Amino acid sequence: QVQLVESGGGLVQAGGSLKLSCATSGRTFAIQSSGWYRQAPGKQRELVARISRSGSTAYADFVKGRFTISRDSAKNTVYLQMNSLNSEDTAVYYCNARTIVDYWGQGTQVTVSS
Repeated sequence: QVQLVESGGGLVQAGGSLKLSCATSGRTFAIQSSGWYRQAPGKQRELVARISRSGSTAYADFVKGRFTISRDSAKNTVYLQMNSLNSEDTAVYYCNARTIVDYWGQGTQVTVSS
């Protein structure tokens, strides 16, 4: 089992920044990759960014150049730095950890006001 706890969401004005954190615990040695997803009201959950065990990253086109995923292996924590936020970034953001199964956090709300 892997447990994930997200934090760092909140209300921010358009053009502002937020940094999300995802603290993992449990069988963290089994994690092959981690990622951030988001789900806006009435929409399906979508990939935002992923980072592999080796450190390679991948981003959705709509966040390239604005968001950065990173991790601190010593702290078993994955981060998502979000810059130049706009109203379309408003969503619940979920952390994901992938072993042979997917684990999810409870989500953290990000609201961008225009």
